[in-house]
Parts: sequence; structure tokens; C-alpha cells
Amino acid sequence: MERLFKTHRVRESSVLEGIWRFYPEGRPDECRQVLIPSCVETYPGYENYRGIGVFEKELFAKGNVRLCLKGVSHTAEVFWDGEKIGGHYNAYTPFEMVVKDVKAGKHLLCVKADNSCHPDSALHVINDYYNYGGITRPVIVEEVGEVWIRQIHVRPYKKDDIWHGEFSVRIENLADDKRQVGITLDLESGSSLQAFSMEKETITLQPGLNLWKKEIALPAAESYELDAPKLYQVWGRLWEEGEVVDDLIDRMGFREIKVQGNRVYFNDKPVRIKGFNRHEDHALFGCAIPVEGMDYDLRLMEEMGANAVRTCHYPNDERFLDLCDEKGILVWEEGHARGLDEKQMRHPNFRKQSLDCLQEMVENHYNHPSIFTWGILNECASETEYGREVYGEQYALLRKLDKSRPLTSATCRHFSDICLDLPDIVSVNIYPGWYFDEDVKGYLEKIYGWVQETEGKGKPFLVSEIGAGGISGYHAPHRPKWSEERQCDILKEQLLGVLGFEAGSGVFIWQFCDGRVPDENFGGRPCCQNNKGIVDGYRRRKLAFETVKEIFTGK
Repeated sequence: MERLFKTHRVRESSVLEGIWRFYPEGRPDECRQVLIPSCVETYPGYENYRGIGVFEKELFAKGNVRLCLKGVSHTAEVFWDGEKIGGHYNAYTPFEMVVKDVKAGKHLLCVKADNSCHPDSALHVINDYYNYGGITRPVIVEEVGEVWIRQIHVRPYKKDDIWHGEFSVRIENLADDKRQVGITLDLESGSSLQAFSMEKETITLQPGLNLWKKEIALPAAESYELDAPKLYQVWGRLWEEGEVVDDLIDRMGFREIKVQGNRVYFNDKPVRIKGFNRHEDHALFGCAIPVEGMDYDLRLMEEMGANAVRTCHYPNDERFLDLCDEKGILVWEEGHARGLDEKQMRHPNFRKQSLDCLQEMVENHYNHPSIFTWGILNECASETEYGREVYGEQYALLRKLDKSRPLTSATCRHFSDICLDLPDIVSVNIYPGWYFDEDVKGYLEKIYGWVQETEGKGKPFLVSEIGAGGISGYHAPHRPKWSEERQCDILKEQLLGVLGFEAGSGVFIWQFCDGRVPDENFGGRPCCQNNKGIVDGYRRRKLAFETVKEIFTGK
């Protein structure tokens, strides 16, 4: 499944799922059949494999073939009939390529996925979460003509109490000369009822990538509200000689997100965050969680009374974002960089790799109405002048790509961060009662008071991480550290303190589920797990589940 809705009615498109061949590079004698998407570490015998995995699949294809790989960890090389046709760095964003004039018949697609922490990687490093390997998200195969629609972005805004849409359509022209085409846009509700249909316009395409824009008043459009998440499908079509030659469908909702004073507003209503940090990690599936598993995660969060999720610390599978759109769950989506010091940020590839990730994240996920903020650089070197330069560069790129959402970054550089003038929302990671013994209310007042003495003064204030560890199944009457009972005690004090702090805008609990961490580092993580989950890696509920539910729901 590519998305939770059909993305084409005209263009021939299919998901290249099912059985592939896999073997470690240089060891074809170990060839086995595997299902894709999946993680190498979930294959018996390869639980700790680091290196290049070779994935092969035969397919029938013809014409101009567009390949879109939604996620390959962590570095990819792609081959078509033995010839390299492309590559990509970053496990968490899609990439694509077009193979032109393919002769009708069977062809061999080969993907080499490297999950090793090699010297050229600035982002894929040993960290406090596990970087799984493999083809971890869907692979899409499409047949396109010489002109085709790459993307449709819609920026909704209100003017004179009427919803408008700024439509930006990216169109590829594979020909060597100009082409005249017709373009239409339809806006449909989930029941396929037409809310708007644009008269056909004729446009001239230059060779290569073209951008066409149009602003349209949409008086019939209904607002996307968190308690009534109204979604629309945008159907773009290209016409030649009276026939539709290509189409693309994406989904969006009409809403505005604003920062006013120290509050975040969603359609002019202040938002109070009760959320979770969630890694893409599952004891059975690694990061290649099936859609049913994603939905189950969100249903557990909803049962606990959560209204938000943070995609720590990388862009998420867009099917997960689709589910959040449908449920009206707010999303903080984040670029890929976590806990890097200045030396790591001075890696010669760091700036390019992290900027590329942000660009690809926004371009591919722009239309999701549930995303209320873009985040960057979790717990990086925001206390240094060089760090400030990097933070400024990344914020500038995000503001260029998307003017409709506020921006943030989670800091743990308390009392030394020099970047709080840059985000729209100030976010802090704190663990009173777990990493240090201090009263939650007093510590919050101390942190907030410091922020008010910086350029972060008066901005919305979020607790982006707070929590405590609890090893699933470990119980003791004296409630020691790592017991489920002690986890409940600490979480209760933390959450009551944060949600009772009137100046704050809410909290993201660290974290939704236990997750694997690398053996090489983080010796303080029992069982090589980050055990702060409210559920374990199999989604079995800890005692903390009921504690969080009681506080978040007030029941």
C-alpha cells in the first residue's frame, strides 16, 4: 500500500511489494526470499547485520518507467538491468528516478542498501535509537509519458472569511522541446463529491521541471478541525489533444496554524498538547511497521487521551501521517539529526545531508493538515556560535519552503542555548525525577524564567520530552528505579506538574513504546532498549498506560 487513498486514476502505477531476493553483498550463496518492505535485522540470522544488503526483483515494464523508493536505509544504490541509475542518502525520505524508453518485457531491479555507519555519513551514526537496514518503506513503479505531474502543493488560507487555496503544481517534461498541455484541478471530498472543478487552462512547458501556480477562492470548502477532520482530494490532470495523458491525486485539509503571543492556534482555537514521542520501532518489524501496526499505535494513544505525536527524530512513513490526518492527531515532524555536538556538526557532509533531508521532508509531506510544526536538530549544539549558524541556516530553508507552519527545535542546552530567537515555539527536554532529583514545578519555573530572559521571551513554551524508565514486567513493592511502579510515580508527578503549568502549551511524553538502541553505546540502557515506553516493543501495556490515561483524559 502506497497511501491510504488512490493516487492515480489515469497513470499506470503499482506497489512493488511481495517477495524479493536478498543476500549480503559478496555472499550470493546466502540468497533468501524476503518480503518488502522489511528490515534486515528481522531476518533470522541477520539480527545484528551491518553492511550492504542486495535486494533484487524481476518485473514487467515498458515505456518511461518512474521508480519511487519511499525509504531505503541508510544509503541506497539502484540498478536497472545491471546498470546503475541512481542513489540516495537518508533512510527517511523518498527518492525517485525515471528510466526512459524501456523495452517491453521483464527487467531486473536491484537495490543495494547500506546500513553501516560509514565515514561519509554525518547523520547515520551510533545514537540513542536503532538505525535499521533494508528497503523499509514501499517501492512504487509507474509508467509515465513525456509530460507528467510530480507534485501538487496546496497552501490553504482564509480571506474575507472564505477559504482560498494557493495551488503549486510541479510538472516534468521529458522531451527536449517545449510542449503545450491543458491542466485542470478538481477538489473532491472523501465521498467523491466535487467541491470545485477548474476550467481547463493551456500552459507551455519548458524541457525539464516546470512550476505552475494558481490561487483559487473556494467558498464551498469546509474547515479541517481536529474533532472533525474534513479531508479533500486534489486531482490534477494534464491534457493533450483532448485526452488526459497524466494525473496525480493528493490529499489536504483547510486549516491555518498561527502563533499568537505564547499560544499556538489551530483555526483560531488555542491548542493544548497532550502527546507522545514515537520512534518507528517494533519488536517484530523493526522500523518497517505495517499500516495495521501504525493504526494500532495511534488507537492506543487515542485511548490514553493523546491529541499529538512527535516523529522523533526523523521524517515518518507518509502512511502514518495519512492516519494522523484522518484521526485529527497533531504531528510535529522532524528532520534527521539528534544529539550531535559541534564536532559532529562540523562533519563535511553534515550541512548538505541535513538540508537535503529537510527539503525532501517538506516537499513530500507539505499537504498533510495534521502537521502543525516542523522541527530540527534535537538536542544539538545550540549553545555554540557554529551551532547557531547551522540552526539559522536550517530555519531559513524551512521558512523558504513553507510559510504556513511555525517552527521549533527541542533543546536540552538549558541556561546556555543561544538560538531561542530563531524558532517560533520554544521546546525543552527535561527529566526531573529521573535523571536528577528536583521538584517538577520548581524546575519548570526555573527553565521558563530563564527563557523569558532570552530572545525566546513570550513565545509558546512546550515540554518536548519528559518521562521515566520502566522495564516491562519488573515489579517490586519497594518501587525501585526501573520498576513499572516507580515509572508510574515519576510520570504522575511530571505530567501533573507540566499540565498544571499555565504558561506552557503542553507536553510530549518520552516515549510511546520501548525501542532498540545499539550495543556499542548507551550502556545505561538495560537490555539495549530505551525502556521509557508506556508500552513495550510488542505494544503490551505497562502500568504507566493507566496512569497516563487517567491524567490525559481526567477520568
